Amino acid sequence: MRKSIFKIGSLFGVFFILVSLLSFKDYRCGDRVYDFDYKKNQNHDSLYYPGIDSGEIVLHHRSYDFVYDESHEQSKWVFYKLSPSMINGPYERKNNFRKDPLVVSGTASNEDYRGSGYDRGHLMPAADMAWSSESMSESFFYSNMSPQFPSFNRGVWKRLENRVRKWALECDSMYVFTGPLLNPELDFIGVNHVSVPEYYFKVILRFNNNSKECIGFLMPNKSSKNDLTEFVFSVDSIESESNIDFFKFLNDSTEKRLQRKANTNLWVW
Repeated sequence: MRKSIFKIGSLFGVFFILVSLLSFKDYRCGDRVYDFDYKKNQNHDSLYYPGIDSGEIVLHHRSYDFVYDESHEQSKWVFYKLSPSMINGPYERKNNFRKDPLVVSGTASNEDYRGSGYDRGHLMPAADMAWSSESMSESFFYSNMSPQFPSFNRGVWKRLENRVRKWALECDSMYVFTGPLLNPELDFIGVNHVSVPEYYFKVILRFNNNSKECIGFLMPNKSSKNDLTEFVFSVDSIESESNIDFFKFLNDSTEKRLQRKANTNLWVW
């Protein structure tokens, strides 16, 4: 009887170890470990969410959260976390653009962009997700796309994305919010009437050495050779333009400090 109990206990122990191993995997490249633990990497820190309007639903992928605007067939905003260990990962982009199954009303599709003259511009950059094959793949959902002029998407917008990754290497971690300015007067493309934004915003909240700093950008959807500092705006200004209440769930004093005019001297350019 004791032997039977011992055997059963041993089997349960082996089973527990196998489950633990299957639920946590990592990829080592040089000295860097790429963590694939699902729960650890999900963005559910709702304390830093913007305000959620009535009727809006926050949807969650592994590495980004978003609110989808059906009337414009793109996200109102996306939210994700970056840390130094997530930069310069081993996974390359696959360009597997596809509909997002989380959006039950349907998203834009390849047909909307075909022949439109616009790039399928990432809100969350694919290059930010090179640390995970799954996250890289999810970055190509149409919930993460917005019509951008090629000269903008491959120019000043790309410069800003590269700069954000460099900042991520220099701090403990950061949250990034990105989205288009949406309004009923915008032109559209495709049979699904995908709105073509005239401006895009990016708000970055940086954590480093127990301090928090914030910077915001507002960029027109067009080519520009201007320095990135010329597109810096206070979070208050971006709130006014976007009708999005950033950092709504933080205490009032912290929210006010983060939303005042950004100090460009605190950021390396």
